[in-house]
Amino acid sequence: MSATTAVEDPEPFEGDDRQYSPTRLSGWLQEVYGPDRVQPEQLSRAQLAKLSRRAPLVHNDHREVWHANIGPIDTPQLLALHSDLGEIVESNRHDGNRTKPAALVDAYPGLGKSTAVRAYGCDLFKRQVDVRGETTPSGARRVPVIYIALSGNTQIRGLNASICRFYGLPVSGDADTLAERAVDAVLSMKSVAIVIDDIHFLAGAKSNSVRMANQLKYLSNVFPVTLIFVGVGVQRRGVLREGFVGKETELAQFGRRTTALTLPPFQVDDDEGRIQWRTLLKTIERKLILAEKYPGMLAEDLSDYLFARSTGHFASLMALINRGCLRAIRSGHERLDEELMNRVKNDAAAEAARKELEAELKAGLKTTRPQQRRKSA
Repeated sequence: MSATTAVEDPEPFEGDDRQYSPTRLSGWLQEVYGPDRVQPEQLSRAQLAKLSRRAPLVHNDHREVWHANIGPIDTPQLLALHSDLGEIVESNRHDGNRTKPAALVDAYPGLGKSTAVRAYGCDLFKRQVDVRGETTPSGARRVPVIYIALSGNTQIRGLNASICRFYGLPVSGDADTLAERAVDAVLSMKSVAIVIDDIHFLAGAKSNSVRMANQLKYLSNVFPVTLIFVGVGVQRRGVLREGFVGKETELAQFGRRTTALTLPPFQVDDDEGRIQWRTLLKTIERKLILAEKYPGMLAEDLSDYLFARSTGHFASLMALINRGCLRAIRSGHERLDEELMNRVKNDAAAEAARKELEAELKAGLKTTRPQQRRKSA
């Protein structure tokens, strides 16, 4: 929306909400190839006041969906994870008679690990298609990467059904039938990687580590692709050790086949971490479309506050800022400050840890401000 057309009443529109599930091929293709959103125009209060009739509603609608979908942002943590994933996945050029090593992204909730892994999957998908073409030699659609997410108490049959459902295949039959059907799809569509999210749900919380490890080994044996597992507390369950202790852990086959990765939260214990936090806030700040936004609104005036409210977790930070922007737009405040943000609710985990961090920051025991600022910060 340009400045010249902003004052005109727009035509009816559906908005830029994109409703799809990445666990279905059609939805995954939307995530991989969906057009980049166009950042709404930055309007002043005076320009907002000149908008007539429906135009303010449309402009605000554009802003709200824009703020809700900022990211992924190329943080050092995300770039490091992508580099590690690339090293594992793209070196797995083994023939079909060899088991390909898997990757396990195991991190706390709210750090953006699923978003980060899907972003890598999208990039790998596009690069494979750019090199090898949209169709396979047999004429099938090329689907280099697929994405599935597990639900509570998933068993092997349910996992195989999820893979079939992604490809749009029938989900009738037992676990072995579904596995054969899924493998045929993997081979015909030249899939090279399967992202399996929320694997901590595999076989339910009550299953032991041996059973879970055996199920994951089964997947590695059956599917001739690189498996990228994403979950919470997977290593803590002892899955990589398969129930072995002491020197016997050397017998854990799954641990030998799997490289564990993580996505750490932001930390402000040293200047490197503080500079990364400041850079992140400046990047987000540039993307916000508020009439009274100003340089330093996040990176200077709200730096300590946002760290305490998010505890350095990316997803908690983005939820807080998104909701704050929505409140700022709908209230006419048009900027973020502590008074407004104090009325914004955040996730329970972040709120539970907030008081301790706030006390440390206010007492000067911790700071988000770099002690030796670099020009690049």
